Amino acid sequence: MSCNCDTEIPPLPPQSESQPSQDQQQSSSPEPPILATSPPPELEFPIEWPPEGNISLEWVQNLMSVFDWSSRNLTPTQFQEVLPVKIFDTLVLTASKILHKEPNCVMIDDCSPDSTVVVVGDVHGQLHDVLFLLKDAGCPSENRIFVFNGDYVDRGAWGLETFLVLLAWKVLMPTRVYLLRGNHESKYCTSVYGFENEVLVKYRDEHGKDRVGKHVYRKCLGCFEGLPLASIINGSVYTAHGGLFRSIAVTPVKRPKGKKNRKIVMNSETSSLVLGSLEELSKARRSVLDPPWEGLNLIPGDVLWSDPSMKPGLAPNKVRGIGLIWGPDCTEDFLKKFQLKLIIRSHEGPDAREKRPGLGGMDQGYTIDHVVESGKLITLFSAPDYPQFQGTEERHRNKGAYIVLEPPNFDHPVFHSFEAIAPRPQVKAYYDYEEAIDSDEELDMASMATSP
Repeated sequence: MSCNCDTEIPPLPPQSESQPSQDQQQSSSPEPPILATSPPPELEFPIEWPPEGNISLEWVQNLMSVFDWSSRNLTPTQFQEVLPVKIFDTLVLTASKILHKEPNCVMIDDCSPDSTVVVVGDVHGQLHDVLFLLKDAGCPSENRIFVFNGDYVDRGAWGLETFLVLLAWKVLMPTRVYLLRGNHESKYCTSVYGFENEVLVKYRDEHGKDRVGKHVYRKCLGCFEGLPLASIINGSVYTAHGGLFRSIAVTPVKRPKGKKNRKIVMNSETSSLVLGSLEELSKARRSVLDPPWEGLNLIPGDVLWSDPSMKPGLAPNKVRGIGLIWGPDCTEDFLKKFQLKLIIRSHEGPDAREKRPGLGGMDQGYTIDHVVESGKLITLFSAPDYPQFQGTEERHRNKGAYIVLEPPNFDHPVFHSFEAIAPRPQVKAYYDYEEAIDSDEELDMASMATSP
């Protein structure tokens, strides 16, 4: 199966400047819905699940085009007229069944001599930039594998559409599209940075209630829990959202005699930090709404929240309050131990890199942070002109980027930087971006507490 996104996605009409009246927004919609602007006839609208039960390439392309059109011509409260909740349920359930069966670290070994692998960093609900990226790189196909490195939602205004487009590609091509988890695919982050509110607005019922929206949000959280944590491409490239992780050394407490059914209590040795193994990564419990920052299940939080440093060693990430900070020596140790050539991580945009002395800025959408004997550590960020909503007049105006890995070894990164699609459709933010914590720092850890 191949996909030429440049020619198969129909052109879209210019953005409508008219907005529906308040009466139109609040009235119940007849069948078919009366919209402020009618979609072009080539679009199948509203989205329906195929009667035979299996989505096609044309279905996914239509979904992308409809979301693009609706983001430019309809209000967020009209989203249910675009994607009815029953279609949302079917798509998310189908994708979740696939994702939950995948291991914590996905091994992508079926890279043929005529294939390429595209790695994508944070996209943060910037739908139109994601659609451009898929056109620019070429859509997923039998010979073009995609690995998305997490942070699909929050900050940007179209996190729901972005996530659903990627889920649709996953359902269509489960062994050619891999969706990894980012730190924003969590209950805490989505409650702070806008995704929860976005969902509640887009699926608010006709009486202004949140019952349907809360149902949709819960389904998204359940899907987030199923996202794998990392991937290894062709045995040579490790990708994860934040990066490296610690070993969790535990020692069993002796079971008292005569107490056959008493559980063994494990004591965590936290006096010294040591890099973890791929075996430990494979055994971590990823199905948590918010990865814990204390206890025995620390590996998911490390993989999603950790950051590199130019200072040697492995230490707690005191800035973020969760995860680790690791130096070039740890990068070398990890690459050498597991016979890898590259680490590709994401997690840091231009706002975060402004506060990281010694590390490169994110102007081009990527940085090469560590160059060691065994290979390189790269940070990849795919959301250009980030964040969409900014409390200062001066914007970062960074480019986004994606990486193409080519045969025969798939360990030589080819960088592709791109500008943001402009102008973006006008829409209000779903969070208080002037008051929200910048760069995910100084987190309210108590709000992230999860049951053991």
